[in-house]
Amino acid sequence: MCKSNGMVHTPRMELRKAACWSLRSLPARAGGERGCFSRLSHHAAIPLLAIVLASAATGRLSAGEGKVWQAGNYSFSDEMGGFTIRAIAGTGTRDNPIVIEEELHSASPVTMVIRAAGAGLSPEGGGGNTGSDLAGNLATSALYLRIVTQNAGGQSWIEFEFELQEILHQASVFGDGLSFDQRRENSDRITSSAFEKYNRDFEPYDRLRFIEGKVDPMEAVEFEFALTDFTPRWEFFLVQDPRIPSS
Repeated sequence: MCKSNGMVHTPRMELRKAACWSLRSLPARAGGERGCFSRLSHHAAIPLLAIVLASAATGRLSAGEGKVWQAGNYSFSDEMGGFTIRAIAGTGTRDNPIVIEEELHSASPVTMVIRAAGAGLSPEGGGGNTGSDLAGNLATSALYLRIVTQNAGGQSWIEFEFELQEILHQASVFGDGLSFDQRRENSDRITSSAFEKYNRDFEPYDRLRFIEGKVDPMEAVEFEFALTDFTPRWEFFLVQDPRIPSS
């Protein structure tokens, strides 16, 4: 890792060869930070059928009622509409991140609902955490995510922004503890297959924006990052906002 002109250059993100997924085959500071990283290839994005991911030992889980998918200690839902989760796997650790495969139907912002589902983590869980609950648990460590997003709309994306909210439609302020791993000034786990650089804002919003890239319709892009929360809540929200060229 090296710095140049205030930018952080991270190592090249490599495609994992453990498994190949296809949507077709499945039922600590305020202010801002800037970083950049190498592209996966010379293409702005990779075709959906060519995405190669590391699969988890637990395998993919089927969605239950209410479009809820569970992996590791958390459940993930597309219940608020505008996008569809197609597959999920992993436990949320650094070595085995939770991999979420989804498609966005337009360039409008969408919201993923994330809830604690492990024993002792949710309101219904009761009791203390077990040893297996401690990994990939926001209460004790970080939650590592890899999100594979297909552009199922009709317009190209030139930026992509994620925003964390503890309360729906309210900004996640610096003091609430929820963040894109704000303890680390520079994170080698923030990567993308299509965008060269990123910005992190911790105040007054908690946002992670990927810039300098392009994802055309029916292509897919991969993002990887970690979440942390010093005061964990059993439910929080991840807003996803693709950006299109201005007319």
